[in-house]
Amino acid sequence: MDVPSTVATALEDRPVERATCLEAGAGVGNATAGLLAAGAERVYAVTNDAEHARTVRERVACDEPNRSVALEADLRELPLADDAVDVVTAHGLFNVVPPASLDAVATEVTRVAAPGCHLVVDDYEPLPADAGVRSLFALENAASQLADGRPALTFYPAATLRRLFEGYGWTFERERTLLNPVPWTPSHVDAHAEEVRSRAEKLPERQRERFVREAERLVDEIGEERIGQMYSVAMRLPD
Repeated sequence: MDVPSTVATALEDRPVERATCLEAGAGVGNATAGLLAAGAERVYAVTNDAEHARTVRERVACDEPNRSVALEADLRELPLADDAVDVVTAHGLFNVVPPASLDAVATEVTRVAAPGCHLVVDDYEPLPADAGVRSLFALENAASQLADGRPALTFYPAATLRRLFEGYGWTFERERTLLNPVPWTPSHVDAHAEEVRSRAEKLPERQRERFVREAERLVDEIGEERIGQMYSVAMRLPD
């Protein structure tokens, strides 16, 4: 299992060995792979996306059936008992969590965390105003707002997420930079343009065509870009 360097760096100072862990917002299972590589006893990979859950099962869980399980579930209603986990990771999660859901997610993460639990939150600082990808993300948010009534992406400063969890009793331990600048590759740019097209399918034809044209223009204009910062914040519940 390949472990991205950002995941390995974020976990290297956390006591993962023999721990029961939760990957909150599993995506394709990068943090699950990192936790298993670091010696976790068991990892619960939770995502509300059926395709991502399948990917994690095929990529990770099938190789470690006794140490990992992929669960398709809402992070606002985790299918885990109180005090069930020793380490929680949220790697690239919160940029897809709308502001209205922050408290619900923090409540559930805190509920399932055992006393002394470690939390690692890795995400992106808000992008500079002159970033080309910022225009693409704004277009994605506009399409999502019109189609689904909520933003697709929100980039929270590290200080914001730190204060969120401090409000639930977590104590701050450290912050480090994982990427500076962040490489937004052509595949990243294309993926976000595809999100614009997907959401625009729900809109009236004239609006849909305008969104698609603008997404295509931005893809051509951006190509690839290296800008912004990815951070890692580590916190802990009191024993």
